[in-house]
Amino acid sequence: MTEQADKYRQAAEQMNRLADLDEEEEEAKDNIEEQLNTELKSIFTNSYIMSEHEEIVKLSNELSINATDARKQLVSFPNEYIVQNHTIPDLIRKMRKSRRALKGEYRTKMTKAIDTMIDAYTDHLNKCIDSITWLSDYQVPLRKMRYNEKDLSKLHKMKSVELRRETIDALCKYWEAEINQKDMAYGKEYAELHKIMSSAKKDFRNTINKITDQSLTKSKRQRQEDFILKSVCENPGISAKGIHERMPSPLHKSCSPNSISKAIKKLDITSVDGSYYKLPSMIKKNIWAYTAAFIDSDGYITLDRNMNPRVGLVATGSRGKAFMQEMHKSIGFGRMHLDQKSPQQTRLINRLNFYSQNDVTELLTKCLPHFRLKKGNAELLLELIRMKKSYKKADWYKQRCDEIFKLMKWENHKDHVGFDWLKEGIYLDDIQKFKNNCKMSVMDELENVGGIIVKRDSTPYLRQKMGLGDREVAFIVDKTEELLRTKPNDLDEEKSKLYKELEIAHLMYSTRTNYNYGIGRMRKIIRQLLGE
Repeated sequence: MTEQADKYRQAAEQMNRLADLDEEEEEAKDNIEEQLNTELKSIFTNSYIMSEHEEIVKLSNELSINATDARKQLVSFPNEYIVQNHTIPDLIRKMRKSRRALKGEYRTKMTKAIDTMIDAYTDHLNKCIDSITWLSDYQVPLRKMRYNEKDLSKLHKMKSVELRRETIDALCKYWEAEINQKDMAYGKEYAELHKIMSSAKKDFRNTINKITDQSLTKSKRQRQEDFILKSVCENPGISAKGIHERMPSPLHKSCSPNSISKAIKKLDITSVDGSYYKLPSMIKKNIWAYTAAFIDSDGYITLDRNMNPRVGLVATGSRGKAFMQEMHKSIGFGRMHLDQKSPQQTRLINRLNFYSQNDVTELLTKCLPHFRLKKGNAELLLELIRMKKSYKKADWYKQRCDEIFKLMKWENHKDHVGFDWLKEGIYLDDIQKFKNNCKMSVMDELENVGGIIVKRDSTPYLRQKMGLGDREVAFIVDKTEELLRTKPNDLDEEKSKLYKELEIAHLMYSTRTNYNYGIGRMRKIIRQLLGE
């Protein structure tokens, strides 16, 4: 039972990661309005109840676009929230059932995991409600009704103006009665209003029931794709032949293993030697956030005795191999080491390692805002690499390298009970002193004041490959620093990402980790920000 509880807790942790990755989506929830420079709600808000067709026509006229484009601007209904092939309500029920057999700390952790699931599902239902544009003015009474995700989907698909009017009438009757009932003493009038509210709820349910389940039925192609996804999620490593054998008769007859293989290419499913795996969508959605989470849980950030930086991700088995391949493809650099034998002679180990200073710098710089457990490790390596590139002759270099080595050892073993610190020559009383002795600010001051001047001249590569002379390079650097100094506070999602990329490119230039790439990247982003 404890093992099952751990499984559910892992699912809850995954939900937490997903919630973190959805923060950017929350910040850009009005993206359509921003893109069109028009508030869609203002277009549709009036006393007249429109059908879907009338909505499209009105939107088309207001924005001067054709009907097809107008239809695309209508908010789509969110996809069903699935975790490990379970709906959230089903998963919560299973977790509550498992909790009955738990006690003490395990029960407390399970309760927190359940609360996480409930919060995530509440956010999902709120997004479903927000997608029903014709009910945007009636969300207050709508949330008081009894409904599930399927009911909200029916409301989203409700096209008839008559049914829409019946729904709104029921909501208005309930809303009015509720307002009149507020602060009213219990009595005959109170009871009458309560009856009206109960009747309105029934009318609301009856209206929804007029929308048949068949209206939500998917096409055969969609059902095939859903079955493929479900099969891969439930049976990691399954083959196309295995999926075909499991298909129900109606779907089995209309496809083949070959057609399944072709469909899989469109479903973001990873293939490992003909075995299929469905990996979390946030890998591609926010690769750096996911990579940071992966390193926190199943990776390492350290350095060897020769003060060489080492960063790696580790996964076992065939599924782990699929993970590593997908991560390597998404990140775009690093070295793969697949199917390595483990010392315990268990499942094969797969690694994605980063050795070069440039790769480590780029990886850690982009992942740094997302680290939860190993942020201290990452900051130490970034400091060390910067020192090794430009400050080897500084009188404090060797001493600080020794401090960084001890700090890294402490970061990696601080939770290990009984670790022999004296064997490593580490005195715990010195740890805070070492932390306070960080040289990042010293290096910043030297570079800004002039102790060490970061070059602003061209290189043979920049001149020959990109046509950038000394003047052009100096202009790019000056313009970048000006843009970063005058960065606006109210940025949209697209420009916010551009400014983040600009900061990373400037860091690559200033730390000399990838001078040429940094200059070229800064030029490209400047053009995008200035609209050139």
